[in-house]
Amino acid sequence: MKNLTRDSIDFGTTRIPQLFRGMFYPTLLSMVFMSLLTVADGIFVGQGVGSDALAAINIVAPLFLLTTGLSLMFGVGVSVVASIHLSKGNIKAANINITQALEVASVVMGIIVLLIWLFKEGFLRLLGCSDSLMPLAMAYMLPLLPGCIMMVVETVGSFIIRLDASPVYASLVGIIPGALNIFLDWLFVFPMQMGIKGSSLATTICCALGTAMVMVYIIFRSKTLHLYALKLTRTSLYLTLRNTGYMIKSGFSSLLGELAMAFTMLTGNYVIIKNLGEDGVAAFSVACYLYPIVFMVNNAVAQSAQPIISFNYGAGNKERVSEAKRVSIRTSLLCGVIAFLVLALGAHPLVGMFLDRDSIPYAIATSGLPLFAGAAVFFSLNIALIGYYQAIEKSIRATVFMMLRGLVILVPAFIFLPMLLGTPGFWLAVPLTELLTFLLILLI
Repeated sequence: MKNLTRDSIDFGTTRIPQLFRGMFYPTLLSMVFMSLLTVADGIFVGQGVGSDALAAINIVAPLFLLTTGLSLMFGVGVSVVASIHLSKGNIKAANINITQALEVASVVMGIIVLLIWLFKEGFLRLLGCSDSLMPLAMAYMLPLLPGCIMMVVETVGSFIIRLDASPVYASLVGIIPGALNIFLDWLFVFPMQMGIKGSSLATTICCALGTAMVMVYIIFRSKTLHLYALKLTRTSLYLTLRNTGYMIKSGFSSLLGELAMAFTMLTGNYVIIKNLGEDGVAAFSVACYLYPIVFMVNNAVAQSAQPIISFNYGAGNKERVSEAKRVSIRTSLLCGVIAFLVLALGAHPLVGMFLDRDSIPYAIATSGLPLFAGAAVFFSLNIALIGYYQAIEKSIRATVFMMLRGLVILVPAFIFLPMLLGTPGFWLAVPLTELLTFLLILLI
């Protein structure tokens, strides 16, 4: 399969629009299907178990976003660092980088999973879980924990495969497990009546499949990038820590991007459950399920442009870097406009996939989703611009912008807008945050 080999793509000479399209379409499919891991959970659980179960999943959702954020941090980080090594012909250094990224990311996630399992009830309380939702949230979270470790390997591995110029195979790592997840969600929730636990188990099984596909490629199919046997000497450990620091620096804003969505959910859950109760949390959970899809689409733009920009940045090809940036921003703007129209005009059918049309949460969500949709265009542009700064190693600037949209502006918006506007303020907090962040990026 020629299109799966490195010979079919040259980051340094292929025309930028052609190169971007070759990376973007497979990456987009992969990102969309990966997002189905959580969306399918929401649809089948909402229809098969009830709105309380949907609210429980929304309580646990920050764990999923933390896992994705950690994965993206190491994935983007190793892609930037290894791209620059490849542009200079240093394949051995790139191989060491990818091995370190996979190993360190897995160990870090393993430690986080162990701590959550040891202090599981306290962790759920920290996420804002009420007494009534605790049994459902616990039943969903525990089977998900092993899948979190495998999800890290799957996501970081996808970046490595894409950097090896095999975007089609990288997309299959997301598409095949995502499609299987839809079937298993239906099987476990409806015919087998396993409830919310079955939905969580389906996600973990699909993450295991994605991890297996990554390892098969890297061990048996990779053309340029291969695992490197790391030594356990003091010097080797020092170099691992140093290189890990480079990767974290380059990819940290991607972690903040996921944490921004986690803060959106966490802050929203705290504020909404206080003012609108569990019906409000169930309604807000619909936006929290749809928001990651918008993120994944725009993340596909950033991920597709990143190896192109990083490779040519390392090679000193400034004109190709600028052209890739322009293509990325135009694509993001188009994706943002489409996302806005879908969310604003399709509120009733979208919410109806998750909630009973005669329920109180349905009424709250259908009135709020068109307001929430206003975030899509500015969110898309922000992700593209932040991704550009990551790719050219301006990590401090990327991190500052992510902090603005993920914490500095978001939390006050969630607190004060409802005081000023009432219920619409809950839905307008994220759009206002993205708009202000975009204006600050333009000014700076």
